[in-house]
Amino acid sequence: MTSDSTTTPELLDQLLSNYSKPEDLTGENGLFKQLKKALIERALGAELSEHLGYEKGDPAGRGSGNSRNGTSSKTILTEDGEIEIAVPRDRGGSFEPQLVAKGQTRFDGFDDKILSLYARGMTVREIQGHLAELYGAEVSPDLISRVTDAVLRGGGAGVAEPPSRDRLPGRVF
Repeated sequence: MTSDSTTTPELLDQLLSNYSKPEDLTGENGLFKQLKKALIERALGAELSEHLGYEKGDPAGRGSGNSRNGTSSKTILTEDGEIEIAVPRDRGGSFEPQLVAKGQTRFDGFDDKILSLYARGMTVREIQGHLAELYGAEVSPDLISRVTDAVLRGGGAGVAEPPSRDRLPGRVF
């Protein structure tokens, strides 16, 4: 991304033209989620163009041996909850997206949320309930365990194992 790209006031006015309440920005179908989806899909399209060596609709792609072949749907977990994206494909099957790799189901920042909750002493089931309540994300206990286990095996990256429940101080209400 170039440093001279700016968001103009006109663009912001256009984006906020239907804004009337906070949910219009941050809600389930809010502007933030729509923008994240659109930006991810646009970036994936640019990655495919780079891979193929020509832009969508460019006659140079005819007879090139490999071309676009539609999209496949993929649901990823983000900080804003689940987002369904359309991932472009190529006929040769050689396209390997970099932004959202094949097999990747979580987008940057989601694992950090799981680790943060774990470090605060929440159980796997409590984390599962918290993520479902706040982000509408259905996350399996197995996924949560894999994320936390990977950190514990890898040296922790600064995240300590939470204290056991029997060592926690009593709760004051």
